[in-house]
Amino acid sequence: MFLSVFDMFKVGVGPSSSHTIGPMVAAARFLDHLRAQPFKVAGLRASLHGSLAFTGVGHATDRAVILGLAGFVADDYDADKAEAELARIRDAHTVSPAGLGALAFHPKDDVIFDFGPPLPGHANGLILRGLDAQGDVVTQITYYSIGGGFVLTDAELAAGKDADDGPAVPYPFKSAKEMLQMAETSGKSIADMKRANELSRRDAGGLNAGLTRIWQVMNACIDRGLATDGTLPGGLNVRRRAKGIHDALMAERGLNQPAPHTINDWMSMYAMAVNEENAAGGQVVTAPTNGAAGVVPATIRYWLDHVPGASEKAVPEFLLTAAAIGGLIKFNASISGAECGCQAEVGSASAMAAAGLCAVMGGTPEQIENAAEIALEHHLGMTCDPIRGLVQVPCIERNGLGCIKAVSAASLSLRGDGVHLVPLDAAIETMRQTGMDMSEKYKETALGGLAVNVPNC
Repeated sequence: MFLSVFDMFKVGVGPSSSHTIGPMVAAARFLDHLRAQPFKVAGLRASLHGSLAFTGVGHATDRAVILGLAGFVADDYDADKAEAELARIRDAHTVSPAGLGALAFHPKDDVIFDFGPPLPGHANGLILRGLDAQGDVVTQITYYSIGGGFVLTDAELAAGKDADDGPAVPYPFKSAKEMLQMAETSGKSIADMKRANELSRRDAGGLNAGLTRIWQVMNACIDRGLATDGTLPGGLNVRRRAKGIHDALMAERGLNQPAPHTINDWMSMYAMAVNEENAAGGQVVTAPTNGAAGVVPATIRYWLDHVPGASEKAVPEFLLTAAAIGGLIKFNASISGAECGCQAEVGSASAMAAAGLCAVMGGTPEQIENAAEIALEHHLGMTCDPIRGLVQVPCIERNGLGCIKAVSAASLSLRGDGVHLVPLDAAIETMRQTGMDMSEKYKETALGGLAVNVPNC
């Protein structure tokens, strides 16, 4: 089993990896499909299903589909160009993706929110259609946005294409048990095994440059969040808080010795900075999703800024270790809030961050596995119930608490020898089962929990 570190950590745009990045990826794939056809289409249409319909407006799914069909991609998203193109599309009722010419597309009529039952393959489904000059459908493909920006067609899902089918890797662990066995046999760390797997698919220069960029984007996102105040879009009038907390914490430096628990405010602040940027539609890194994008970078920033001896030279080790744990969770359960609730998003992110922090603080593979298990175990059952379908409340603060749990989990594991009762594999399987049993109301549909018990208008 192989999922690249660059599958787990993708540069993208907020507010949601499954509801924003995924639909943009699907649109790009559909455009490629159209370019390969012997016939030409005259227009386009999209229908959103399941969670993509119920929380699509709050997650900017309609906007993502429109821009995706216009040729925009998340990796090099330009907000100013996107705004200008959206305005043009609304006036002209056409999109003009490269190689296909002007195609009829009226956002009001051609982005359809279907509030019926979800499509059979996944809670996040969308159907993209190509139309002839009379408006009849001449080609269509069903896509599923399965979390973290991963997208499969209905045919790929049915064929099990979510699994890796590339060349063999030297350490193909599919479970935490196999990972620990391979680490013991090889004498390598989890990060070293992950690096070796990556190098079987790409050169060292590309791997190192990619890891450097991932951290640069994460760190820049924190810095933007700490420098920006105001109110988040969407109508809830949620105020950005990270800058104010940062200003207060900086002012307290040099005064009386702060209370020990103040370190929690630093951790929460770093994570909230990221998720406020995400909620505003800024550039973030899926870690493993947008809704959980703050946990891993906040944990790294906490380590660099507050732990003696920390060095940016070890950030790649952190990211590779975290990606190994995230890959296990995705392969054996889910990282999708629409599939398994927020335990699959912030819970997975916290496990990844705990593992990464334990690694760079000298933890053994057994301690790293223990750290990930502790963090995931104590997110089990967490629902995804965003108010008004926006990735704001409770998502932003929840990332801060996910970071705090990750640091606590890593610290607890380092106090032990790695021997513990509940294996990480058992926690992952429990998360999967819990997600399958969870009511759809609590899986990113905004039909239950805080989403219906807090006034949102």
